[in-house]
Order: sequence, then structure tokens, then C-alpha cells
Amino acid sequence: MTNSYFEQTNSDERALHLRLAAFNAKRFQPALPGESDWRADLVHNIDDALLEGEYLESERARIRHLAMHAPRDATAFCQWFEALKQTGPGQHDPLFPWLADVAEMSQMQWFLTQEIAGEAGFEDLTALTQIRLPVRPKLELARNYWDEMGRGQAKGMHGPLLEHLGHALDLKPDLETSMWESLALANTMAGLAANRRFAYHSVGALGVIEMTAPDRAAAVARGLKRLGIPAGDRHYFDLHSILDVKHSLAWNAEAITPLVAEKPDCAIAIAEGALMRLEAGRRCFERYRAHFGL
Repeated sequence: MTNSYFEQTNSDERALHLRLAAFNAKRFQPALPGESDWRADLVHNIDDALLEGEYLESERARIRHLAMHAPRDATAFCQWFEALKQTGPGQHDPLFPWLADVAEMSQMQWFLTQEIAGEAGFEDLTALTQIRLPVRPKLELARNYWDEMGRGQAKGMHGPLLEHLGHALDLKPDLETSMWESLALANTMAGLAANRRFAYHSVGALGVIEMTAPDRAAAVARGLKRLGIPAGDRHYFDLHSILDVKHSLAWNAEAITPLVAEKPDCAIAIAEGALMRLEAGRRCFERYRAHFGL
């Protein structure tokens, strides 16, 4: 398989990511036997899976030169990984101070609409990623999942909290009106979690979200507060500005460090996954700033 499949099938980024978004929506949706022709679905899914594979490999190639510098010693790797918070793609983007201090309500609504459209569901991605991992990382992902699920309380589930904010602000996320960069972020995360050959990549991608999200979440929360959004409606961002700090420390110590200690070669995969997620975020922030004329 060469890049010609990718180039010839979808030269247009928007068409590519709309197709992959539809693929992900269908493959993760619970269904019943007889609701569709499973043979025809499998044949069709082969094309989509090949397209997804070529896309993910192209994203790996984009950041491979950076991941090659990651050390294979567990302690050194964790230090390298934690440094991504300062040096990784998209970090300290000027979009977020602007959202915190300047953006008008309509601009904040547009931004959040794009973010919701690109939300892949952290709890589901975590559940997919933990399959057959060693005990210690598996337990850490389980603890993280339990927090994402509101510790068994529906009102505390993180996904519905974001949906609540969307309803409160009358947001209407739609794939057809979303920036392709936002769709690409979700497709990257879904593709890494859904394919076991990218299991370690997914650990890195999810871990780097926990590590880098708090400052961005705090900026959005500050902007929402400035715009008069009640605390109950903006709780999703207030929560993630605090809780993800704890999650990141635990993820790095209990998932990433033992994985690299047991299997040093997985360090590069974890690094690639983290950088793929950061690069996808960087593209989003750049596109959003362009939309706002910043």
C-alpha cells in the first residue's frame, strides 16, 4: 500500500474527513442483526478502513521526526512527555487568551460549536484503549473512565455536561458546517483508539489531552464567566481546568511510565500518538484564529 491510495481517493481534506466521520459514527453505533446487510457493510468498511489507515500513516509521517527524539528509558521518557506541555505543537496558542478576555458571545458560540463537533468522547476512547493492557495501566485508565462517567452519577458524566452547555447556548453542531480541522481531530482520536495497532499511540494521545487541556479549559471558562454564562452551564470547563491536572499526573505515573518500563519500544508509539493529537489541535487553533481574523 502506498500513499497513492490516499492521494487518489481523497485529495480534498473536507471530503476525506466527512467520510471518516460517517465511518466512525456508524461503526461505533449500537445496532441489531438484520438492520443492515452485514456482508455489504464489511465490504464497504474495507475501503473506509484503508482510507483511515492511510490518513493515520500520513499523520504519523508528519510528526515522526519529532517523536524520534523520545527516550526509551521510562523516567527520561516521562520527562520528555511532560515537556510537551511547554514545547509541543499548538501550546500557548494566542487563541485562548483572546477567548478568555476579548471574544464576543457569537464568537464564543462559534468556537464551542466547532469544539463540540470535534468531540470524540473521551470515556469511549479510554474504554477502547484499555483493552488487554497490563494491569497497572489498565487500572489507571479504569479510574479515569470512572471519573469521566461521573463516578456512577448521570449528572456528573462529562459528556452530558458538555451537551448541557451546548443546549444552554443554543449551539447546533453539524458535520456539514464544521471546519475539516475539527473533524480531523475527532477522526484521529477515533482511529487510534479503534485499531489495536495504534493502542500505544492512543495512550499517548489521550494522556497528552489530560496534560495540556487544563490551561485551555481555564481560559474558556474565564471567557464564559466574563460573558455572563452561569456556573452550572459552564461547569464542564471549570471541572476540566482542575480535574485534568490530577488525571495527567496519574496517567503519566501509572499508565505511561510502567508501559515504557515494561516495553521500551512502545515509547516511540506513545510519543507519536501524543504529537499527532497536538498537531491536530494546532491545526484547529490556527484555523479558528483565521476565522476570527486574529
